[in-house]
Amino acid sequence: MPQRLSPSHLRRNVLRLSSGALLAIAALLASLSFSAVASAQQANWAEKMFKTTEHDFRAVGRGAKCEYHFDFTNLYQEDVHVAAVRSSCGCTTPTVSKDTLKTHETAAIIAKFNTDSFIGQKSATVTIVFDKPYYAEVRLKVEGYIRTDISFEPAEVAFGELGSGEESEQDITVTHTGNSNWQITDVRSHCEHLQVKLSPPQQSPGMVRYRMRVKVLPTMPEGDVRERLTLISNDTRFPTTEMSVNGRIRPSLSVSPAAVNLGTAKPGEVVEKRLVVRGEEPFSITEVVCADSRFEFDAPEGEKKLHFVTMRFTAGDSADQVGQEIRIETNLKGGRSVKCVATGSVEG
Repeated sequence: MPQRLSPSHLRRNVLRLSSGALLAIAALLASLSFSAVASAQQANWAEKMFKTTEHDFRAVGRGAKCEYHFDFTNLYQEDVHVAAVRSSCGCTTPTVSKDTLKTHETAAIIAKFNTDSFIGQKSATVTIVFDKPYYAEVRLKVEGYIRTDISFEPAEVAFGELGSGEESEQDITVTHTGNSNWQITDVRSHCEHLQVKLSPPQQSPGMVRYRMRVKVLPTMPEGDVRERLTLISNDTRFPTTEMSVNGRIRPSLSVSPAAVNLGTAKPGEVVEKRLVVRGEEPFSITEVVCADSRFEFDAPEGEKKLHFVTMRFTAGDSADQVGQEIRIETNLKGGRSVKCVATGSVEG
């Protein structure tokens, strides 16, 4: 049988441990603690890329188009890759707009709320699995209430693509069933560049119908339009109902790529890239501005809608991380300019 040691024996055995052994144990405990902290920090790297991880669709009509874009940006030098996206509930279908992101590139996890096949209060957890540069998971939460007594025709306000400064209108029919005394008392928007007008209601037994005209104003900023309208009603149970407004205002001036990856350059190496600058009308490039003298640019002369700018970066002799904003100035009205970012590194 194994021999039992008395407490005094145990004390004497502990005292016999050498100082080197004690130091080794302390180092092991410290390394385990450090590894746990590093693991927690590593798991958090992916979540830091997201602006938000939760969205409430609130109350929406049956069949209404409801999508939310969880934008995320690669903050790191390494490529980021989305290996998979999944949802805990069929009420929400997730997709990714782009699964591989270079440094400083932006993509979105698009969460579609399936209002045509579900009703009532619904919620889902969308899990994003990353496998590069390290394994990580990010969980996004969505929820909302799908009503059966209100509908929109068409299902959303979709303006499509418009030119900068262009205005457009769209008519939406709002129908409420089950209560002929239902009224829309107000329509609110968080966007000052939208204008809404309601026609007088058409009432019949058990139904109320409104025609709503939505107008996008010429002041709408360039880029994607992802807004929503909130209908305020006299329904005490569901006083608000949401409707999405989508579209895109085409930039009058753009540069591609917006994020330039220089890669890793050796000392003295010259890296050459080409920038494509487009305009809605003919223009000339007056200057290319960059604070880093290692960058040089060749810009064409004359006025045209499309310009190709050659960019050259000459690496120095010491190791360095490169991150520079480049501004391309033009003779367009108001001195319009466009920016891009160049990133990379220099070997030591």
